[in-house]
Amino acid sequence: MGDSLSAGYGIRAEQAWPSLLASRLAEKRFDYSVANLSVSGETTAGGRSRLPEALERYRPAIVIIALGANDGLRGLPLNQMRENLAAMIDASRTAGAKTLLIGMRLPPNYGPYANDFDASFPAVSQQKKSAHLDFLLAPVAADRSLFQSDNLHPTAQAQPRLLDYVWPALLPLLK
Repeated sequence: MGDSLSAGYGIRAEQAWPSLLASRLAEKRFDYSVANLSVSGETTAGGRSRLPEALERYRPAIVIIALGANDGLRGLPLNQMRENLAAMIDASRTAGAKTLLIGMRLPPNYGPYANDFDASFPAVSQQKKSAHLDFLLAPVAADRSLFQSDNLHPTAQAQPRLLDYVWPALLPLLK
């Protein structure tokens, strides 16, 4: 469950890190499939509303939640974002799935809101005892050549780096 950063905005869907994850799982002979339910522009509220149907339809063993960037960019209330993330973790667990919450960061020009936003992901992860990865774009954030012309969305060349960053956090959840 993600936003444009996981949906593969501006690149072919098969180039996005979740598609690369599906290939890696098959290559390493893990018996999992990947349903990339990421939607460009998605907020945590949208993900929370879509999650129950997705849990029923796919019955996942693991739910990766990579949402929040759009909440932050729109300046939405952080208590609502945290509540939505916590509810998604709870719903996933109730459905029998393990969870990995992937955090995001905002530019420092968002001021104190950015600090509170950044701290929300580890706080929710700790509160809900979910696996956590700090910042999805960490391995590419400092290299502007790995971003599309909008300076927000990673290029196809950045996607393997994103997968390599997510993989160690996901690996302990795999059977």
